Amino acid sequence: MKLRKLFTTDSVELNLESETKDEVLKELIQLLGLDDKSEAILFKTLKRRENLGSTGIGKGIAIPHCRSLVVNELRLAYGRKPEGIDFQAIDDEPVHNLFLIVAPPLEVSNQYLPVLGKIAQFAKDPDIPEKLQEIDEATQFLDLLEERAP
Repeated sequence: MKLRKLFTTDSVELNLESETKDEVLKELIQLLGLDDKSEAILFKTLKRRENLGSTGIGKGIAIPHCRSLVVNELRLAYGRKPEGIDFQAIDDEPVHNLFLIVAPPLEVSNQYLPVLGKIAQFAKDPDIPEKLQEIDEATQFLDLLEERAP
């Protein structure tokens, strides 16, 4: 499955407003359109995952991810923080691009880890971080995924 098929314009936010890691995670979660209780559960689950080690993979990219009962299918969101945010990334650099992945605990299609790998591969492409900074609207993000993502 191509990454492009897993995103909609509603799951893309090019100007995240939050100033802390926790607030950014909450803002990303809101892009999934869940109810308040589900959002709170998902935040706690993601927070636990981040406490194990930051999902900031370097080069301005973070891929917060988890499995949770609040979704019944693989769900993704993308957020951009143009000025960057401290996400305790492995290279200690600010994170600008955040890809949220949430999968149900039992997933028949078993796409969770392959999608995580595809996003990491896409994001680590040397010119992708710059291209992500240049886009002005969600449709351009989707077009970039269509062109360049596995």
